[in-house]
Amino acid sequence: MARASATKSSLLQCPPERGDGQEAAHAKTPGINARPGEVIDFSMHARHTFSKASPTSQYNFLGGLNPEVPQPSLENNRLKGIGMNSHPHGEHGRAIARTTAKRYCPIVCLALLTTVWAFSYSLNAQELKASAPNLDLILDNLERAEEQNAALSRPYEVARQYILFRRADRKPYSEVTAQINFTPPNIKTFSISEEQGNPRGKKIIRDVLEQEITSTKAGHKGDVRRSNYDFVFLREENFGAAPEYVLHIIPKREEKGLLLGDIWVDAKTYRIRQIIGIPLKSPSFWIKDLHITLRFAAVNDMWISTSVDAIATVRFLGIYTLSGRDLAPPRPASSTPGP
Repeated sequence: MARASATKSSLLQCPPERGDGQEAAHAKTPGINARPGEVIDFSMHARHTFSKASPTSQYNFLGGLNPEVPQPSLENNRLKGIGMNSHPHGEHGRAIARTTAKRYCPIVCLALLTTVWAFSYSLNAQELKASAPNLDLILDNLERAEEQNAALSRPYEVARQYILFRRADRKPYSEVTAQINFTPPNIKTFSISEEQGNPRGKKIIRDVLEQEITSTKAGHKGDVRRSNYDFVFLREENFGAAPEYVLHIIPKREEKGLLLGDIWVDAKTYRIRQIIGIPLKSPSFWIKDLHITLRFAAVNDMWISTSVDAIATVRFLGIYTLSGRDLAPPRPASSTPGP
């Protein structure tokens, strides 16, 4: 039925001549000579006409390939860069594609980078969460190590030299040598054996020494333990030869001798190797800000402070840098220190 319909649609019956003298409609069709009322196979005529008129055309009137003309293969079209893409519409399409790519390429790249970053961040967060040590376990071992250090403490005395620099000056502003005496569990005193330089600098050094004495007198109230501080685990790193845990310490009370800052805990012995912080209460009215760094080491089977560095902002005078070092290892105290 479909083929019969197609055959009927391709037949054209020329209409009879109009009586009004107008030109017949079939006369407007070029190349067709037919008498009125004659039935013509239009499709056959079209094939014949286009085959004669365009012998080199690839396509006939009905849109199919012309069998009389050799057709280039698709592979040749690819190699020669011709074919359908050489059509003006193909060039226009490629131009639109290039413009679209230029316009949206940054957005696509940004989206890809964001996805990769979010994925890697999620993986890192999961790894850190899985590998982060137990904070309570660290603090249990830390407090146990502090108790052992206190049990091993013995009376000692040490000579320590403090050098103070004003701002970026390389020449010392003041120099002080102090004799420090310690008697367990919480008695520490100092005496100045030598000093030189500006009197204001000497006063700053004395204030820093007073801060150290106050921390010692506080006893267990100044110890780095959960009764005095809140702790936050920050990271794990290598400060020296052994890995260490870095914890943030927050005083539970605003008292002299307590520091707000960070501590570095040996991951094997759970001893504190370094403390960096600021006192919640300044040791002197003249010192506005004080940043202290304390370092600890094993000396004569004792775990004690071996150096102190500080940066102080003095009212009306500016910033000063202090460095304190032991001149020799601590030695057993020769006598009981005075009050």
